[in-house]
Amino acid sequence: MKHLRRTLPLLVAASLTVTACGGAPRETAAAADGGSLTWAVETQPVTFNPHLWAQNKARLLVWNQFDALLSRGEDGSFAPWLARSWEVSADGRTYTFHLREGVTFHDGEKFDAAAVKANLDRFRVPGYNPTVASIQLSALERVEVVSPAELKVHLKRPDALFLDFLASPYGGQVSPKSLRTAKNLKAGGPDLVGTGPFILDRYVQGQEVHYRRNPAYAWAPPTAAHQGPAHLAEVTYRFLPESAVRVGALTSGQAEVIEGVPATEVDLVKKDPDLAFQTALNSGSAYTYYFNTGHAPFDDKRVREAFREAVDLDAVLASVYRGQATRAWSVVGKAGPFYDASLERTYGGDTAKANALLDQAGWTTRDAQGFRTRDGKRLTVRTVSAAPFVRDRREILAQAIQAQVKQNAGIDFQIRIVDQGSAQQALDRDEYEVFENSRGDTDAGAALNLILARQAPINRTHFSDASIDTWLTRASRVSDVKTRTALYAKVQRAVVAENAIAFPIYVPSDQLAARRSVSGLGFDPVSGTPKSAYDVRIAP
Repeated sequence: MKHLRRTLPLLVAASLTVTACGGAPRETAAAADGGSLTWAVETQPVTFNPHLWAQNKARLLVWNQFDALLSRGEDGSFAPWLARSWEVSADGRTYTFHLREGVTFHDGEKFDAAAVKANLDRFRVPGYNPTVASIQLSALERVEVVSPAELKVHLKRPDALFLDFLASPYGGQVSPKSLRTAKNLKAGGPDLVGTGPFILDRYVQGQEVHYRRNPAYAWAPPTAAHQGPAHLAEVTYRFLPESAVRVGALTSGQAEVIEGVPATEVDLVKKDPDLAFQTALNSGSAYTYYFNTGHAPFDDKRVREAFREAVDLDAVLASVYRGQATRAWSVVGKAGPFYDASLERTYGGDTAKANALLDQAGWTTRDAQGFRTRDGKRLTVRTVSAAPFVRDRREILAQAIQAQVKQNAGIDFQIRIVDQGSAQQALDRDEYEVFENSRGDTDAGAALNLILARQAPINRTHFSDASIDTWLTRASRVSDVKTRTALYAKVQRAVVAENAIAFPIYVPSDQLAARRSVSGLGFDPVSGTPKSAYDVRIAP
């Protein structure tokens, strides 16, 4: 396969390089224990600001530059990080955090309770991140600095999502000074700094981002494989959206690590004695087609069910992903604790049923192209996707589904992949019938609240049910896992089985391939996404 061995073109472009002031002195690759690493990634971040993080594939970059108050253990439990310890009041409304001392941001600013308060208060600025403000921080009342090393957070009510927020990229601690002075707070970049093991010092849009080691780093979480500074002196992430180019970079030696190994090349990678392959399912919500019930034709449940029944999803996934994809049966992914397995094999793939349902709904005639019509109007449904969020060959997947619904049921499924602004405009104008989404939240409850509640920030289904809202609210206010699991099971059944407002497609996963000389790679035990480069090293 010659295309896998082709070399990458030399990356030449003008770049704006900003070195964080007042931080650690620059190191050379030769001076570091682990040298220099090149890592090819599929998706370029929309933003480097952890507070505004929205792409699951960007998590590994966030944790290079930023640290959070809490980390997660192998069993999913919360563990210390920048917070040494914490207590929760009996009523679940007050959290007291005892912070590490001696921690500094890359710009030389001191990390303390005032810095944590500044980060939390930033989310209260109107328009900064209204989604997080209305979901993960909806219960936040006030933040109290007790001393430089002690902080109290007061909530209006108990909130099961609060600690998860503090351990997520959203909880990444940003220097208050850089929050005030960054040239582009929305986009982030070299002048928006954290306390992490690497310092972002160069970003070439569309091409690469470069990090150098923070030699002062001495506050890794206990879940890390080592303590002290990172092994690597520097790491460069190259943005290579074409899967064949990524694999070619690895096999030709131009990259030591790649993520997003395409299903078509997994066997090739596994058979290469010089390469190692790893994969893990992501947490959060499954990749799902959500139906817009606010207007025709998906305001009719029969049409929603017909679309699902018209697709032989097992065959589609086998064709597109060569047996590497895990089918989804619920909007919650299998990797999390709240997945409802009772939904498995309860719907989909019955062509006769699909056609009977459409006949019942009045779509009984066909036009010259074979598409169903009613009252002279074609049965058309549209989806609009933003290019930066298209991953895992989803455009190929959509084309396969498009072919099936046309052939099996006469549905005209139209697919558009556009820039982020155009996609948002189409959503705001209600010019879509299918909304594609998956969320990498480590607590699936955050994703469910974000999409399914009546007033949810991205309730693109326009479907509302008082019972669903009640179950979501109750699940967010209790910490008992069994109680939350039972409540979220009710939500999943209502959404998938009873009302058919969603068509779960597959459970997202991440893949890593690397030269055998590279060690320390792995996946976050809760999110299932690749870890940062902190524990990575290259054998001499």
